[in-house]
Amino acid sequence: MDNKEKNFVSATVYLYNAQDEAERFARMLIKVFEDHFEHSEIIFVNDHSTDESADIIKKMSASAKTTGVSLLHMSYYQGKEIAMNAGRDLAIGDFVFEFDSTMIDYSEAEIMNVYYKALEGFDVVSATPDGNIRKSSRIFYGIFDHFSDIPYRMSSERFRILSRRVINRVMNMNNIIPYRKAVYSSSGLKTWNIVYKAEPFDKTKNNIGDAEKRYRRELGINVLLLFTTLGYRFSISMTIMMICVTFFMILYSLGVYWLGSPVEGWTTTVLFFSFAFFGLFGLLTVIIKYLQILVDLLYKRKQYSYENLEKLTM
Repeated sequence: MDNKEKNFVSATVYLYNAQDEAERFARMLIKVFEDHFEHSEIIFVNDHSTDESADIIKKMSASAKTTGVSLLHMSYYQGKEIAMNAGRDLAIGDFVFEFDSTMIDYSEAEIMNVYYKALEGFDVVSATPDGNIRKSSRIFYGIFDHFSDIPYRMSSERFRILSRRVINRVMNMNNIIPYRKAVYSSSGLKTWNIVYKAEPFDKTKNNIGDAEKRYRRELGINVLLLFTTLGYRFSISMTIMMICVTFFMILYSLGVYWLGSPVEGWTTTVLFFSFAFFGLFGLLTVIIKYLQILVDLLYKRKQYSYENLEKLTM
């Protein structure tokens, strides 16, 4: 191809016990980059794999002619988010692809479709399959979208491309990026999602280990607490319920006191505990709201956010 793209593109690829897929994926990505880009690099982030994944990538790197291939070894298993943050920090491209796994259920053309969409002015462009999404993922994203104020609907993405501008912005927003997709979506820059028709793939090669299962569960809980109002709404609901219970117990205890013959001290004790529980849940609500404000300041927003700048005159 004579007219190759002039932009320098990088790719960070998450690699964890993917020996069955690594060779096919590396061959495909190297081919796409060398066919379409003059300058490119691929950074495979080896999250302390226990199989032959790293050795396969080393062997496949010999086939690269114009694309630089690097293998970043994490000191121990740290999970996808931290590992991919490390790879992105090393990437130097004008645009950076993020591949969260080496599983391929898309055509090579989809990679370039995402890139060309980014050239239209979108800072984050993701690719989502029209099927093959786990039920647990659908439930998670449904809860996330319902309790989050992020304007873009989250989905189970195979890969995405980032402009250098969005990378710089999220790095200025946060010292630590606990969940990349949510931070990218809340950056205030233009975002687009491409849905493609997923190709059949061998699901037996996509089995995840116990360590990754635990990591995903913990990550899901942390994300819902950090980036949604789920915890705050739950505490508010509990407070409202306790207010109702408190009023009921006050009326009940006063009714027993006036109409019945309660044991000495019973009415006072019930009233005391009713007000105590009301105060406790009220205090917890204030604390949770305070923590949510801190989370918003640390992870979700800058002092101000703009989508684009149009120069109307020179």
